[in-house]
Amino acid sequence: MTASGTECELAAAALCPGVGSGQLLLLDEPLSFWGGTDRRTGMIIDAHHPQHGTSIAGRVLLMDASRGSSSSSSVLAEQLRAGVGPAAILLTARDAIVALGALAAAELYGTAMPLAMLDAGAAATLRTVAGPMPIVSVTARADGTAAVVLQPPSIPRQTKDPS
Repeated sequence: MTASGTECELAAAALCPGVGSGQLLLLDEPLSFWGGTDRRTGMIIDAHHPQHGTSIAGRVLLMDASRGSSSSSSVLAEQLRAGVGPAAILLTARDAIVALGALAAAELYGTAMPLAMLDAGAAATLRTVAGPMPIVSVTARADGTAAVVLQPPSIPRQTKDPS
């Protein structure tokens, strides 16, 4: 985001097409969807994960890659079907398990969650956002391009005290 609080657009590579937006969730460590998240609620249940107790539902996740079992793809697909999965996932490395989950949800359930890969500079920009986590919109296109737009946080208008 710029110092003036205006939108900031970052380029990315699309891994799975889709459009989604939500509040950014910076994951401090890789996450396993199988055993690390509750498939019914989208809560991070891995007791050793730094974001334990945080919901991924409707959020834009930024993580380097996933961790764990290939069963994570089926858990992610089921979370997307149930409406408790992330709105989008941003990675810094290709991850076949996450991609398979996103593709399975699109094919089986008609739920297209964008999956995109950021370069190190774009990921660093997101990781250094100060203040409240911004709303991030992700558009991943079938041609392999993607746009990640950080929207400035809403600032409530102050009203003058009539007294």
